[in-house]
Amino acid sequence: MKRYEAVIFDWDGTVMDSTHSIVAAIQGACTDLALPVPSASEASWVIGLSLQSALYHCVPTLTEERMDEFLDRYRFHFLSRDPHIKLFDGIAGLLLELRASRVSLGVATGKSRVGLDRVLDAMQLRSHFDATRCADESFSKPHPAMLLELMEELGLEPDRVLMVGDTSHDIQMATAAGVDSMAVTYGAHEPSVLLAAEPTVVVGSVPEMREWVLARV
Repeated sequence: MKRYEAVIFDWDGTVMDSTHSIVAAIQGACTDLALPVPSASEASWVIGLSLQSALYHCVPTLTEERMDEFLDRYRFHFLSRDPHIKLFDGIAGLLLELRASRVSLGVATGKSRVGLDRVLDAMQLRSHFDATRCADESFSKPHPAMLLELMEELGLEPDRVLMVGDTSHDIQMATAAGVDSMAVTYGAHEPSVLLAAEPTVVVGSVPEMREWVLARV
């Protein structure tokens, strides 16, 4: 059985149950600016991408001149829901078990550095992770740069790394970096979309994730 020395997690929709908040924030900002409001499926498809890349996809009438205004309204709506966003049940315990197994842990996320640092501090999780990369300091998914940079920082080869994410962008990034991938179906993308990206394994819950990963570290 293959063994992994590092597990890299996506954040929104994988570690944190924030998909609905992101969708609502995009839709709320569109309403505020009198822009066409994307459906929940359209808004959730872009989760995991850098925010600006995502917005050009799901809000195609948004112009560059109005981007800063849109981002201000997006942050307002997201932060108003922020106190109610929680980790998925079982994630905190799994992170502790992986740390106890001496597995390197990382994050590759479409969040900004400010956004990730804020939530890591709020959840007291900063010490759990050995390295993190955000979309505003690297290339956005599905480009492999974030994973390649994390592997270089951690001194690991691709065949010893597992990427865990809830979107096809995560799976495509892992494939491009030569890394195995786990798709979780409880986040932003539908199982059919995830399967089309050809992940190494698909799981439907955190307990399933835990059982599969702990057997291979």
